[in-house]
Amino acid sequence: MSATTTTVIDNEQSEGIMSDFNEPGVHRTVPLSFEKSQPGAVGVDLPALDVELQEIPENLKGDLPNLPTLGQLQVVRHYSRLSSRNFSVDANFYPLGSCTMKYNPRVNEFAAALSGFTSLHPMQDDEDCQGVLRLLYETRRFLEIISGLDEVSLQPAAGAHGEFTSLKVIRAYFKDNGQPQRNVVIATDNAHGTNPASCMMCGAGVTKVRTVNGYTDVDDLKRIINERGAENIAALMITNPNTAGLFDSRILDVAQVMHDAGAMLYLDGANMNAVLGKVRPSDFGVDIMHYNTHKTFSTPHGCGGPGSGPIAACEKLAPYLPVPQVINIGENESEKYVLDFDRPKSIGKVRSFFGQIG
Repeated sequence: MSATTTTVIDNEQSEGIMSDFNEPGVHRTVPLSFEKSQPGAVGVDLPALDVELQEIPENLKGDLPNLPTLGQLQVVRHYSRLSSRNFSVDANFYPLGSCTMKYNPRVNEFAAALSGFTSLHPMQDDEDCQGVLRLLYETRRFLEIISGLDEVSLQPAAGAHGEFTSLKVIRAYFKDNGQPQRNVVIATDNAHGTNPASCMMCGAGVTKVRTVNGYTDVDDLKRIINERGAENIAALMITNPNTAGLFDSRILDVAQVMHDAGAMLYLDGANMNAVLGKVRPSDFGVDIMHYNTHKTFSTPHGCGGPGSGPIAACEKLAPYLPVPQVINIGENESEKYVLDFDRPKSIGKVRSFFGQIG
């Protein structure tokens, strides 16, 4: 070990920056590489020349760039320390409650980073991105089967965006069917916290219905509908299983009450992974719902992204889903996928280009 290297190590020990990443030293301010520069330090020791040294003529020499001179270990430790300052699901607590109730395998991150996704240009022709379009089409079909509903849109960017989009779809349906006055949305008092915010963003009034021991109070629901007028009720937003971790055993009664009032039952799919393969939302009367693929499926949610909130709708709401929709126009069992914008009743775009991908 050279004297220069020894000096570098001594200096790092005195700064407390050679400690393990779990030790307090790693949380101190990281000095700039220029501040840590040591005159004479080099990154590598070059072998002795086995040929005659040729001096460069003075007129060809320039000034040395003002770069820090650091030992190799010092550079590695410097950038390792900087990287440890990034927030990471591997090294930090991320208090998202129910938002990530699953394991996020690293291999899935590898798959998501394949160049076919990351290098996709949003303006590419449909013919040039058949692989991605097929993936979107098949994902949509899988989600339709899981929900038991008629059509899925992959456009919304996250769960709350899925709520907002679903409410816009419901609003468009009632307006198109001569009932624009239906602007009252009911939400259970244990509903996912973004539900009331989505209502307000859509310009809808929100009314809370009580829950008893975690279950919807059907009598209170009937009271609200009678007081506000059945003709003014647009939907009930319910999370099932709910935030208390309970499957609402009264859900069929709840659905019947809403449908008798001519309103929609909306499901917040925040806890869908608890019932996958057990029951379909359509089986208990849901008209429209959103998934959280960053909760129920593979997408990691911690550290700021990325979310995704596909919505599934029943037949009468399907024409109002956002554009574009990926469809297969192939003939005779051939496959040809295109982005379909020809949906006259659609609420329009809620996300740029292909949607929440790429």
